[in-house]
Amino acid sequence: MNQTIAHIALLVKDYNEAIEFYTRKIHFTLVEDTILSETKRWVLIAPPGSSACCLLLAKADNEEQKSRIGNQTGGRVFLFLNTDNFERDYQNLLDKKVTIVRQPVKETYGTVAVFADLYGNLWDLIEPA
Repeated sequence: MNQTIAHIALLVKDYNEAIEFYTRKIHFTLVEDTILSETKRWVLIAPPGSSACCLLLAKADNEEQKSRIGNQTGGRVFLFLNTDNFERDYQNLLDKKVTIVRQPVKETYGTVAVFADLYGNLWDLIEPA
Protein backbone atom coordinates (compact mmCIF):
# COMPACT_ATOMS: atom_id res chain seq x y z
CA MET A 1 0.00 0.00 0.00
CA ASN A 2 1.27 3.47 -0.88
CA GLN A 3 -0.59 6.49 0.49
CA THR A 4 0.26 10.15 1.01
CA ILE A 5 -1.51 13.15 2.45
CA ALA A 6 -2.15 15.36 -0.55
CA HIS A 7 -3.65 18.48 1.03
CA ILE A 8 -4.48 19.94 4.42
CA ALA A 9 -7.40 22.38 4.52
CA LEU A 10 -6.71 25.68 6.25
CA LEU A 11 -9.73 27.88 6.94
CA VAL A 12 -9.25 31.49 5.81
CA LYS A 13 -11.36 34.65 5.83
CA ASP A 14 -10.36 35.75 2.35
CA TYR A 15 -8.54 33.96 -0.45
CA ASN A 16 -6.58 36.96 -1.66
CA GLU A 17 -5.33 38.11 1.75
CA ALA A 18 -4.28 34.56 2.60
CA ILE A 19 -2.45 34.15 -0.72
CA GLU A 20 -0.75 37.51 -0.14
CA PHE A 21 0.43 36.52 3.36
CA TYR A 22 1.72 33.08 2.44
CA THR A 23 3.41 34.04 -0.82
CA ARG A 24 4.84 37.42 0.21
CA LYS A 25 5.70 36.88 3.88
CA ILE A 26 6.41 33.16 4.12
CA HIS A 27 7.57 32.75 0.48
CA PHE A 28 5.25 29.84 -0.28
CA THR A 29 4.45 29.05 -3.88
CA LEU A 30 0.96 29.45 -5.27
CA VAL A 31 0.48 26.01 -6.82
CA GLU A 32 -3.08 26.43 -8.08
CA ASP A 33 -5.87 29.00 -7.99
CA THR A 34 -8.94 27.75 -9.81
CA ILE A 35 -12.36 29.41 -9.65
CA LEU A 36 -15.03 26.81 -8.87
CA SER A 37 -18.04 29.10 -8.43
CA GLU A 38 -18.85 32.72 -7.63
CA THR A 39 -17.78 32.17 -4.02
CA LYS A 40 -15.47 29.16 -4.06
CA ARG A 41 -11.94 28.66 -5.33
CA TRP A 42 -9.48 25.77 -5.25
CA VAL A 43 -6.33 27.41 -3.88
CA LEU A 44 -3.22 25.34 -3.17
CA ILE A 45 0.00 26.71 -1.68
CA ALA A 46 3.21 24.95 -0.72
CA PRO A 47 6.60 25.78 0.76
CA PRO A 48 9.37 26.33 -1.79
CA GLY A 49 10.87 23.04 -2.90
CA SER A 50 7.94 21.02 -1.57
CA SER A 51 5.72 18.89 -3.75
CA ALA A 52 4.33 16.19 -1.46
CA CYS A 53 1.64 18.04 0.50
CA CYS A 54 -0.06 21.38 -0.12
CA LEU A 55 -2.23 23.61 2.01
CA LEU A 56 -5.72 24.05 0.61
CA LEU A 57 -6.85 27.56 1.48
CA ALA A 58 -10.53 27.04 2.25
CA LYS A 59 -12.66 30.17 2.64
CA ALA A 60 -15.01 29.79 5.59
CA ASP A 61 -18.56 30.07 4.34
CA ASN A 62 -20.73 29.76 7.45
CA GLU A 63 -20.62 30.96 11.06
CA GLU A 64 -19.31 27.68 12.46
CA GLN A 65 -16.41 27.64 10.01
CA LYS A 66 -15.72 31.33 10.58
CA SER A 67 -15.48 30.68 14.33
CA ARG A 68 -12.62 28.22 13.68
CA ILE A 69 -10.44 30.53 11.59
CA GLY A 70 -7.09 30.87 13.33
CA ASN A 71 -7.84 28.22 15.92
CA GLN A 72 -8.41 24.94 14.14
CA THR A 73 -6.49 23.02 16.82
CA GLY A 74 -7.64 24.61 20.06
CA GLY A 75 -4.54 26.76 20.46
CA ARG A 76 -1.92 24.08 19.82
CA VAL A 77 0.75 24.37 17.17
CA PHE A 78 -1.05 23.34 14.00
CA LEU A 79 1.54 23.15 11.25
CA PHE A 80 5.24 22.29 11.21
CA LEU A 81 7.53 23.91 8.64
CA ASN A 82 10.94 22.27 8.26
CA THR A 83 13.78 24.37 6.88
CA ASP A 84 17.33 23.76 5.76
CA ASN A 85 18.40 27.18 7.10
CA PHE A 86 16.74 28.30 10.32
CA GLU A 87 18.57 31.64 10.59
CA ARG A 88 17.59 32.71 7.07
CA ASP A 89 13.94 31.81 7.48
CA TYR A 90 13.63 33.13 11.03
CA GLN A 91 15.17 36.44 9.92
CA ASN A 92 12.66 36.56 7.07
CA LEU A 93 9.81 36.20 9.59
CA LEU A 94 11.26 39.09 11.59
CA ASP A 95 11.81 41.22 8.48
CA LYS A 96 8.25 40.61 7.29
CA LYS A 97 6.89 41.42 10.78
CA VAL A 98 5.34 37.99 11.25
CA THR A 99 4.26 37.47 14.86
CA ILE A 100 6.77 35.41 16.80
CA VAL A 101 5.01 33.53 19.60
CA ARG A 102 8.04 31.68 21.04
CA GLN A 103 11.64 32.67 20.49
CA PRO A 104 14.10 30.17 18.99
CA VAL A 105 15.37 27.37 21.19
CA LYS A 106 17.66 24.44 20.54
CA GLU A 107 15.99 21.14 21.30
CA THR A 108 17.27 17.60 20.85
CA TYR A 109 15.37 17.35 17.56
CA GLY A 110 16.61 20.70 16.21
CA THR A 111 16.19 24.47 16.41
CA VAL A 112 12.59 25.64 16.69
CA ALA A 113 10.56 28.84 17.00
CA VAL A 114 6.80 29.31 16.98
CA PHE A 115 5.13 31.91 14.78
CA ALA A 116 1.53 32.84 14.02
CA ASP A 117 0.06 33.27 10.57
CA LEU A 118 -2.23 36.16 9.66
CA TYR A 119 -5.18 34.53 11.42
CA GLY A 120 -3.33 33.33 14.51
CA ASN A 121 -2.71 29.67 13.57
CA LEU A 122 0.47 28.53 15.27
CA TRP A 123 3.37 27.13 13.28
CA ASP A 124 6.69 25.59 14.30
CA LEU A 125 9.65 26.66 12.18
CA ILE A 126 12.13 23.82 12.61
CA GLU A 127 15.63 23.08 11.37
CA PRO A 128 16.04 19.41 12.25
CA ALA A 129 19.19 18.41 14.09
